[in-house]
Amino acid sequence: MATPRRISDIKPLLTNLAQTSHYQVIFGGLSSQLTSYIAKRGVTSLFYTESAGLLCYNASLPTTNFTPKTVDGNFTGIMEKFALSRMYNEISLDFYVDSDYLIIKFLESWMEFIASGSHNPIGANAGPVSQGYRNYFVRMQYPEYYKCNNTKIIKFDRNYQTEIEYTFVGLWPIAMSSPTISYIQSDALKVSVSFQYDRYIAGRALSINYYNGDSNNLTPSSSASTPTSNAPIYYQSAGAGVDQGVTQRPAVPVYPTTF
Repeated sequence: MATPRRISDIKPLLTNLAQTSHYQVIFGGLSSQLTSYIAKRGVTSLFYTESAGLLCYNASLPTTNFTPKTVDGNFTGIMEKFALSRMYNEISLDFYVDSDYLIIKFLESWMEFIASGSHNPIGANAGPVSQGYRNYFVRMQYPEYYKCNNTKIIKFDRNYQTEIEYTFVGLWPIAMSSPTISYIQSDALKVSVSFQYDRYIAGRALSINYYNGDSNNLTPSSSASTPTSNAPIYYQSAGAGVDQGVTQRPAVPVYPTTF
């Protein structure tokens, strides 16, 4: 049976809704090889850690969905479904383009670095092949070099008292739109980029948050375990991926959760 509610009962809830226009995008956790490649194009770390996020005028918060597995036979006439894998949906970020075109240089250089294994070989015996040569070819870099592990989207509200934070692990740009230019009407130049990522951490993910017990959207009082001074860091061994036909590579951290 429905319970009658007075307007005064629901007014505090409906007049305290989160607004879409208060958020912050912060790029971080880029590898030293990637930052060096970008810096040579005139894009400083100060730009992509601070200014790039301010130029982001439209963003989407990450979400997931599950791929189910159907099981038939446990109960007669009933087909059951169970969660098999968690799928992370790609996000799209829209940017205004600054007059120095640094945001385009940053994104374009990042995508170029991903496919720069021939003209920018890292740890290879073969020499570089110039992009100007007719026999130039494309070779992808290892994911450890082009994926970043500390890019954040922080959604807050006007009072700056509450927020929700997302930290991306293994983020990299997969597609960039073609900015439209025209003589017809002058407007601010814009560019959109789609990003893939391995996973995200919902809630704060700094080492101090793990120590204080307020990481991963926890409140300090709800942390069931004793806080530790450091979050776990997982390493990929030198032989990882050999059985799957992946070239052997040196041991590097691939999923750091503390930065």
